[in-house]
Amino acid sequence: MTVKLDFEECLKDSPRFRAEIEKVEVNVNELETRLEKRFKDVRKEFERSSENLEAALSRNAQAPRGKQHEVEEASNNLLNARRAFRSGALDYVLQVHTYTSIYSGLKMYLDSCMLSLMEAQALFFQQGYQSLTELENYQKQLSDEYTQLVLNSAREKRDMEQSHGAVKKKDVSYDDSIMDFSPDAPNGIAMEGYLYKRASNAFKTWSRRWFSIQKNQLVYQKKHNEQITVVVEDLRLCTVKPYSEQDRRFCFEVVSPSKSCLLQADSERQQQSWISAVQNSIASAFQDRRDDNLSPRDRCSSVSAGSVRLSAGEPESSGRKALEEVQAISGNGQCCDCGEPGPDWASINLGITLCITCSGIHRSLGVHFSKVRSLTLDSWEPELIKLMCELGNTAINKIYEARIDEITIKKPHSSSPRQDKESWIRSKYVEKKFIHKLPETGRGTVLRRSKNDEEEDLSGLHPGALLYRSAAMQHFPLMADALAHGADVNWVNVAEDSKTPLIQAAMNSLAACEFLLQNGANVNQVDSNGRGPLHHATILGHTGLVCLFLKRGADYNAKDIDDKDPIGIAIDNANADIVTLDFSQMASNYPEKLKRHSADMK
Repeated sequence: MTVKLDFEECLKDSPRFRAEIEKVEVNVNELETRLEKRFKDVRKEFERSSENLEAALSRNAQAPRGKQHEVEEASNNLLNARRAFRSGALDYVLQVHTYTSIYSGLKMYLDSCMLSLMEAQALFFQQGYQSLTELENYQKQLSDEYTQLVLNSAREKRDMEQSHGAVKKKDVSYDDSIMDFSPDAPNGIAMEGYLYKRASNAFKTWSRRWFSIQKNQLVYQKKHNEQITVVVEDLRLCTVKPYSEQDRRFCFEVVSPSKSCLLQADSERQQQSWISAVQNSIASAFQDRRDDNLSPRDRCSSVSAGSVRLSAGEPESSGRKALEEVQAISGNGQCCDCGEPGPDWASINLGITLCITCSGIHRSLGVHFSKVRSLTLDSWEPELIKLMCELGNTAINKIYEARIDEITIKKPHSSSPRQDKESWIRSKYVEKKFIHKLPETGRGTVLRRSKNDEEEDLSGLHPGALLYRSAAMQHFPLMADALAHGADVNWVNVAEDSKTPLIQAAMNSLAACEFLLQNGANVNQVDSNGRGPLHHATILGHTGLVCLFLKRGADYNAKDIDDKDPIGIAIDNANADIVTLDFSQMASNYPEKLKRHSADMK
């Protein structure tokens, strides 16, 4: 005989169930009261540490540059305040997590009770099973939800414990509030963060504001969700530069046609990040404007053919000519670092073409690594175009990616994240992880001398000597190879009158001189006879080189061991063009010297 539950007995148990519920409610209410008090105490402690951090940041920013002890004291106070703030923040987050976990546990408990009730009902109403079959799916759903809640709760607890441990081990001197520049951010904000802004009133007070770069504008607001104040309406009309005339540290200035805005970051790293972000935003704004001026058909042609065609009726510019000539070189139709088609930016000291994303990363490396210029927006001198045509992506990648097949790092492509591209570019040009050792690259390299067709083996040369020889031979890839291996661009060959690579290049190559100057060659370094590149170019009658050296700041008053300056040499050689260039330079810089010089000649 099947034993059945008595419904009357179940009704008698109802008061007991009610008493249990009331008992649980009392316990929950007491727990809520205690937790709420603890929660409020922790929150007050967090707010207090936040105010202390704000004050420490302000004192650190106000520390004068010249008083090192005050700077150190402010830095130590800031370090302690930041440590206390992070500790308080962790306690606050843990308390919030505990508070929410209780409610999550309560829900799990209710689900568990509901599940037990349904199972009891299923047993009690066996004879009415057919009428309760529609609850089977709901029962399964509730069971799955309960299981998922248990798993989620365990996962959240584990993640919180791991995060708590990681934060405790983290160096508090590192400021993790710095955000990376992200021009393609979904919310349209390329970069944001706190900066100090100097007021334009008579008191020149400093206020901490939340700045952001969005929609090609630099804006700020006092607090979150407050009205935005626009600092720069159009980033294309402004420039940014470090500002060292102020007693405060980490300052930089954003200058527009109508006004200038002086800002201060919390650290040097933040200062450089903001300067780089504004520069990249300016470049992106120009790129967006240029793309808007192209028809859809022109854009398609630009991507497929690797060239940019301007809309009908627009005159040709030097930028377009530079783009066409430079992109015609082998490998220049794609970005040197990620392979994106149709690059319209270039690194003039490396001799490569770049897409706009990679150009921004190159610009952030600093001009001592890469000098970035637009192929369409900037003006290009003929000697610079010739230099770009002598190198190119294929030649440079043979140097900087020589060991790419031997390493495990994967080269990024056009759709790779910016972080991957930046990591690759830094490894390639700053750390130089992918170049061969110099003896391996030089082995078997045989070039001819220009005078007597004698073959010269350069395989065992020091990088400086290799640069010296390749400059004389106008072998641009070998010059780039020597520089990549650390050659001193001002290396002195004591065996040949202490001449430099620039003096060697001045014998016959305008483009080689431009390449060396772009990589930091000293235009006024002289040989053992006291003659610099300008002297040698004047003696040889190379008017174009004289013009280049004068434009780069060559000293036309420098005299050699024979007490001859370039003007005197040009007069002795009856070279009217060079004499005119020298006198024109003198007239523009020192007109009073020109008058004295003319009187002496009389």
